Amino acid sequence: MLYQSTRSKDRVTSAQAIVRGIAPDGGLYAPEALPSFSWDEILKLADMPYPQRAAHVLAALLPDFPEEELRQSAEKAYARFDGDSPAPLKKLGNTRVLELFHGPTMAFKDMALQMLPHLMRLAARKTGEERDIAILTATSGDTGKAALEGFADVEGTSVTVFYPLGGVSAIQEKQMVTSRGKNTHVIAVRGNFDDAQSGVKKLFTDPEFIEAMAASGKVLSSANSINLGRLAPQAAYYFSAAAQMMREGAVGRGKELDVCVPTGNFGNILAAWYAKRMGAPIGKLICASNANDVLTEFFLTGVYDRRREFKKTISPSMDILISSNLERLLFEIGGLEKNTAWMDALKKDGVFRLDRSEHEQLRAHFLCGSADDRETAEEIARMWREERYVMDPHTAVASAVLRKLRAEGKTANPVLLVSTASPYKFAPDVCAALGIDVPDDPFAASEALCAATGLPIPAPMRELREAPVRHTRVCGKDEMGQAVLAEMGQAGDKGTGNRQ
Repeated sequence: MLYQSTRSKDRVTSAQAIVRGIAPDGGLYAPEALPSFSWDEILKLADMPYPQRAAHVLAALLPDFPEEELRQSAEKAYARFDGDSPAPLKKLGNTRVLELFHGPTMAFKDMALQMLPHLMRLAARKTGEERDIAILTATSGDTGKAALEGFADVEGTSVTVFYPLGGVSAIQEKQMVTSRGKNTHVIAVRGNFDDAQSGVKKLFTDPEFIEAMAASGKVLSSANSINLGRLAPQAAYYFSAAAQMMREGAVGRGKELDVCVPTGNFGNILAAWYAKRMGAPIGKLICASNANDVLTEFFLTGVYDRRREFKKTISPSMDILISSNLERLLFEIGGLEKNTAWMDALKKDGVFRLDRSEHEQLRAHFLCGSADDRETAEEIARMWREERYVMDPHTAVASAVLRKLRAEGKTANPVLLVSTASPYKFAPDVCAALGIDVPDDPFAASEALCAATGLPIPAPMRELREAPVRHTRVCGKDEMGQAVLAEMGQAGDKGTGNRQ
């Protein structure tokens, strides 16, 4: 089983794809074929602890890695999660909420980014890569801290995270700029997430930057969901949830579950698509967007048009107009030539169009919808009032979209609603939605939220309050390569500045 670049005929093993992160031509590595799981095989997962479930799924997706090796890695990765399972299910009527925020950074990115360092070290060994691996990552809020936490002081690696200045929540920023580890670097970019993400992609194909890094004994890789090592562990939790729902009888033979995912960069819902293609009993995939509804328009019309106003919302991790992982899905439905043409058109003109048959292929599997900030806040209040359940704004976007689709009769199946972050990462906005007086300080807002709802404040949040700021560098969107070199002591500080 090999992985092919979405923009050329470059084919690599799973270990090579993880080390590289992104293909030299700027494409993403996508599976040439997907493994298949039977109903009985999936059902058996319900009797396994989560690390064993994950290892079984990963072994099929990553054939370079023996299942026992993956199980040992998963046990180490998920030991840092609270509770009996890193991906527990919460029953709310005909909906199961898949809670993916019980890791050290309180967001779903931990599910993959606690695993990725183990995969990266193993992959480097398997491919004979002896240079240090320099991880470059753009974040819209959650990936950054999860990557910093996962790779901190991991031998033979460094991690540099770019985030949009003013484009993440106060808690998300504090999590990143207080990160420990001698090999961690955090840089704010004057621009939005798309600027940071595009800048990182450019660095991976910039000969001068690559040469400068190679001269210091470093090879580039990524911790974004463009990296196969990020995507594969996400598919595992969809199999885990499906197995649990099958064991409970919520899903039976011939009866599927729909999956509703708050979506920004398209990695999380793409993992659900792969799980569906591999045999998980998944029906419709519901792509939920916030006010930056480029994906909603795309699934409704077949036209992807990023030429629109970029809106800052209370669900900042979804404030994205260029959804990178969509490229893997497009490659699957259109093939190499069409995908390359679509990506060229998106870069040149800011828009591309599917033909009727391609659009119909997507509509057969995907539902979509969007919720603005008002609707999101109303959903947070409604879920607390009716279910006594506290949602973060991203999960509330998905819940609001699901409510609309059910009212329209578009989904009658049991639904897996993916909850991507702890409400404490966005305590001021959650407090405001619940009608709680909102203190200016986000940590005071956390205390107010706890007092009003009884929901315990997670330990990582309590520890964050007094953590000292360690990272203050800021750069322009055209200065990112220079900023990386400056952080690593290879260049002066010209063209960069400090937040303080």
